[in-house]
Amino acid sequence: MKMIETLKKLCLLDGISGDEGEVREYIISQIKDYAQVTVDPLGNVIAFCKGKSAKNKVLVSAHIDEVGMIVTYINTDGTLMCDCVGGVDPAVVYAKRVTVGRKNVRGVIASTAVHNISKSERGKAVGFDKLTVDIGCQSREEAEKLASLGDSIRFVSQFTEFGDGFVKCKAIDDRAGCAIMIQLIKDKPEYDTYFTFVVQEEIGLRGATAASYTVDPDYAFVLEATTAADIPSSSGSKRVCELGKGAVVSFMDRHTIYDKEMYDLAFELARENDIPCQTKTAVAGGNDAGAIHISRGGVRTTAVSLPCRYLHSPSCVINSRDMQSAYSLTKLLLDRTYNR
Repeated sequence: MKMIETLKKLCLLDGISGDEGEVREYIISQIKDYAQVTVDPLGNVIAFCKGKSAKNKVLVSAHIDEVGMIVTYINTDGTLMCDCVGGVDPAVVYAKRVTVGRKNVRGVIASTAVHNISKSERGKAVGFDKLTVDIGCQSREEAEKLASLGDSIRFVSQFTEFGDGFVKCKAIDDRAGCAIMIQLIKDKPEYDTYFTFVVQEEIGLRGATAASYTVDPDYAFVLEATTAADIPSSSGSKRVCELGKGAVVSFMDRHTIYDKEMYDLAFELARENDIPCQTKTAVAGGNDAGAIHISRGGVRTTAVSLPCRYLHSPSCVINSRDMQSAYSLTKLLLDRTYNR
């Protein structure tokens, strides 16, 4: 499956918010022969695919950044203090492998050993102020030769296919959306279409704010990964959405009430074409639609997402069939939108 191979290459690249260059260069290498490509001052990739003229200007968007951490201080013992970049739960990072800075220095997230934790501290979440990055140094002077304040700290994660179509890696949020967009571009849209691969979503939808203002679309489709909680401890609406049940089309999240006509159209097309499709059963989270739909004079916006377990961790999990569903549904939505 072409998109899975593209997803693997994208996920194994590093690109936390504000440091997305490695991902950006790979994306450009994949689409430069299929689209007119520009990069704006923030680092957004804006690609235009020339086709037949259409009544509406249509945008498809996904973000290229991933969550991670950043070096904030170097301790006298050679360990690094850090803080999160994006919504990272410190509970998922303890003892995880990371790389630091341009030199790709190897490290491990460290905290107080369990045997040294008091009874009152046990069972309580440890904040980033209590975490350090062990890069194997014995002094600040030694560590300063390898790392600097402001260096990116990235998760190390293997790309693993397992079970019945399951895929695990870091950064699936939102390299999955990027992989779908690359495939859409290579499939040569019939009508003029803009694609934006945007930066800094995880720290406040910043890239999308600039890119959508530049493109000024009539309609926008945001391709994302969204929280699935389909694990034994959750039931009913608390499962939010489920792996293997298709693309997720949202009606509302913390940043956006989605275009109701386009929401209904998505499910209509899914039924007509036997494409698995579901919605989120919780008003939670948000994505670049929050910036895009209020850009300039307003944009009719739809989000098509993949259900993803363990979001914002080194081990995000999706099902490849949902990725195909999201691709197929987005393609149909595009075909019905150019000349509405």
